[in-house]
Amino acid sequence: MAGMTTKGFDPARWQKRLDALRARHHVPGATLAVLVEGEIHELASGVLHQGTGVEASTDSVFQSGSIAKVYTATLVMQLVDSGQLRLDTRVGDVLSGFAVADAAVAASVTIGQLLSHTSGIGGDFIYDTGRGDDCLAQYVAACAGVGQDCPPGTVVSYCSTGYAILGRIVEVITGQTWDAALRDRLLRPLGLEYSMTLPEEALRFRVAMSHLGELGVDPEPAPVWDMMPRSAGPYGRVLVTAADVVRFARMHLDGGTAPDDTRVLSTASVAAMQRRVADCLDIWSFMADGWGHGWALYDWEGVPGYGHDGASGGQFSYLRVVPDSGLIAVLLTNGGGATGLFVDLFQELLGELARVRMPGVFAPAEEAEDARPVDVAPLAGTYEREGMRITIGERDGVPHMQLRLTGGMAHYAPPIEVDLAPVSDTVLAMPGLGPVSTPWLPLVFGTLPDGEPYLYFGMRAAMKIA
Repeated sequence: MAGMTTKGFDPARWQKRLDALRARHHVPGATLAVLVEGEIHELASGVLHQGTGVEASTDSVFQSGSIAKVYTATLVMQLVDSGQLRLDTRVGDVLSGFAVADAAVAASVTIGQLLSHTSGIGGDFIYDTGRGDDCLAQYVAACAGVGQDCPPGTVVSYCSTGYAILGRIVEVITGQTWDAALRDRLLRPLGLEYSMTLPEEALRFRVAMSHLGELGVDPEPAPVWDMMPRSAGPYGRVLVTAADVVRFARMHLDGGTAPDDTRVLSTASVAAMQRRVADCLDIWSFMADGWGHGWALYDWEGVPGYGHDGASGGQFSYLRVVPDSGLIAVLLTNGGGATGLFVDLFQELLGELARVRMPGVFAPAEEAEDARPVDVAPLAGTYEREGMRITIGERDGVPHMQLRLTGGMAHYAPPIEVDLAPVSDTVLAMPGLGPVSTPWLPLVFGTLPDGEPYLYFGMRAAMKIA
């Protein structure tokens, strides 16, 4: 019965906290779903659209952004279960004529490397190939010009491009479009009636509008609802309710079975998706310290977890699973200071229900006496990845960055010049500019196994070139 308090979860209390924190962080609307002690609880707060005033409801559909990657990874692992793929299968053995700018990478890159973001392929290749069923085939053909962020098999470098390629692999093996394969092989078996991939399908439901604006003020409705091409589906567009995301994640928590005991994924593949492939020095951009074959991995002071974040045109989504406690929590938002809302709410929620100490929002020390001087000289230089060149130096004794978009990305924005704040000997903080969900962004410096220096920005690796 709605409003009843069950052991471990007080709906009235958490509704009050969701309302208060949503307003504090200027988030127009949000929905929350929590699995605790085997029961799903759903809450909603605010409005779906600031212009129309339509209220958010628990059955409202949001854009999940990159959480879509875990759905695509699950489809791929189903094909591993059927024996049609292996994690060490080379992409070129499935996709005839597959090419990227580095021919050696095209010949050797594997399914497992794409799943774990260790392919090194330039990760932000956005290419609109239209609305036809051949959109992914055309996208993969266009990847022939995509360069490398870093050498394959070295570090995690977040790669949406790789998930579009995986979506095409699903199509080639199943003979279906990625959308149809997702629907038939995952959404329907799990009973996810409020999950879909295409805008015209979402219009059957109450749909959240994206909102854009500076932090600290109420954002305005975006000029269009959906800014992604259809080819972005495998890496960025599964349209969902919070409770449906919980139901999807519950299948993984339950070892690969649906509520009716139908096996959707083998226990071996469930484990493989959660098995740590590589650590990640940037523990702030996705709040993860490692990656499996699909899942972002967390270590909360010895308590393991997995999940994923997503962003799509002003909408931000957050999924966390604490397997030791059997807890799943999902927050969907449509703009504003979403990350601040997420951190404040989930620190309380996971702390109380799962005894998890989740870290706070990334930021340099607030007080001058707490700030530590950093020798910028070892970090200085020019770093480059596909579509971006970053130069680190000093200006008036302060760490400084110049960021330029390059190649096909050059026309998107002019160069940025900004002073940085020191955090540690290997971490600098850049103030968030424009419509972002956090006030500070991390720049994390590391070295590859062979000693080559690189820079993480947005959890994409850029190699030092000068």
